[in-house]
Amino acid sequence: MNRRLAALLVPALLAVAGCTATGQGSATTPTARAERPSPFADCATLTRPPAATGAAAPSGAATPSGAATPSGAATPSGAATPSGAAAPAASGAVGAGGAGAVLPGLILSCFTGGTPVALRDVRGPAVVNVWASWCPPCRKELPAFQRLSERAAGRLQVIGVNSRDTRSAAQSIGEDYGIRFPMLFDQGEALQRELGRNALPLTLLVDAQGRVRHTDATGALDDARLAALVRQHLGVQVAP
Repeated sequence: MNRRLAALLVPALLAVAGCTATGQGSATTPTARAERPSPFADCATLTRPPAATGAAAPSGAATPSGAATPSGAATPSGAATPSGAAAPAASGAVGAGGAGAVLPGLILSCFTGGTPVALRDVRGPAVVNVWASWCPPCRKELPAFQRLSERAAGRLQVIGVNSRDTRSAAQSIGEDYGIRFPMLFDQGEALQRELGRNALPLTLLVDAQGRVRHTDATGALDDARLAALVRQHLGVQVAP
């Protein structure tokens, strides 16, 4: 009786074992998570002038506001500097951001890849915002620059330059704040060194000839202040 029962049980056990093995072998390996797409726009448009600038060069060039901030010092306006940052270049440095100076002869990579962008090939009018994810006033003002890019589309360009930062941190901020304008990546802060500026955020207003008409380092800018600066220094009317 026991022999007969064993003879019946052995095939059944083998069949169960076979199904289990087959089930394990057919399991698929999870695919690696795809890299997140960049939230920022491509940089190919930066070397083409806006569709219709409608901007006349302002009659008077204004002097840049705010002097460079020493390393680690806090400015009254709230501009931020990373601890241990190098001291700013002397005010007489080439391309020190004075009104009427051309953009520095730098080539920066585009956050989305592709051909690097030579700053002197950028076609204005343009507003260039230099920022970093670790800078609170930078984060505060980024949405205002996004709104400016939407309100002034076709009349001026809004360009970001992510400085002294990591790509992952910048990408996260771009996603969280809905930033879509083109972004250049300047991990080594080459632009700030050329301008002789250390504090962030830093905003440059560039005319159609590629000349810096105004440099602003007064802290976080809002919609009204940005509209006023663009009207005064670039001759472009934008609703605040």
